[in-house]
Amino acid sequence: MVKILLVGCLGRMGRIITGLASGSDNITVVEGVDQYAGTARDADYPVRTSLSDCDRDADVLVDFSNAGALSEILDYICGRNMPAVLCATGYSPEQLDEIQKASEKCAILRSSNMSIGINLIEELLEEISGKLLEAGFDCEIIEKHHNQKLDAPSGTAISLGESVRTGAGKDLEFIYDRSARRKKRPAGEIGFSSVRGGTIVGEHEVIFAGTDEVITLKHEAFSRAVFGKGALEAAAFLKGKGPGMYSMRDVLK
Repeated sequence: MVKILLVGCLGRMGRIITGLASGSDNITVVEGVDQYAGTARDADYPVRTSLSDCDRDADVLVDFSNAGALSEILDYICGRNMPAVLCATGYSPEQLDEIQKASEKCAILRSSNMSIGINLIEELLEEISGKLLEAGFDCEIIEKHHNQKLDAPSGTAISLGESVRTGAGKDLEFIYDRSARRKKRPAGEIGFSSVRGGTIVGEHEVIFAGTDEVITLKHEAFSRAVFGKGALEAAAFLKGKGPGMYSMRDVLK
């Protein structure tokens, strides 16, 4: 049995994780952390307002809160050598450095998107991007999310762009806004476009536009459950792992 400490347990993704775990034979949530602890929305397990109040024995911490909780989470897991699955987005470069440093003490799996489909697309991009860009294709990434999402472009869009960079073998420039310039599109860039509206769960398109042909890789999530399932698979994988940085690709091997 994999015992999970769930941070952000009363949020939308926290509720989904709780529901999926309750129907699992090998995963259970033993304790949660949420700023709304003590309200009528509490779960069937103990919910604390702070990690420092947690006292249940857990195998893996799963975080679906926000980037602002990172320092407390890293202090907690490093002090206990506890593996952690980090699912929040919007980390700053400094925070990413903190995560990398913490991975020297404990196992950390970080992914901007926990779905199997997105992670397979990233692998595919690394295989095909170099050939397409060498053939003169331009790359653009479009992402769509609900109107409550705070960061733009999404962490997943950035991750997809990094996969294109890796496949290309060169440092392509990320362009988030072209409104201030008036010139033709140069070859060495990847353009990002963000759409925010309604209750769109998540949609990502990577477009390779060449002469007289266009190749599009698209992923659309119809339910947040796809992210929850991936997070639980990651938690099960991470149990008992030694220090280091892991990814969903390690889970999918």
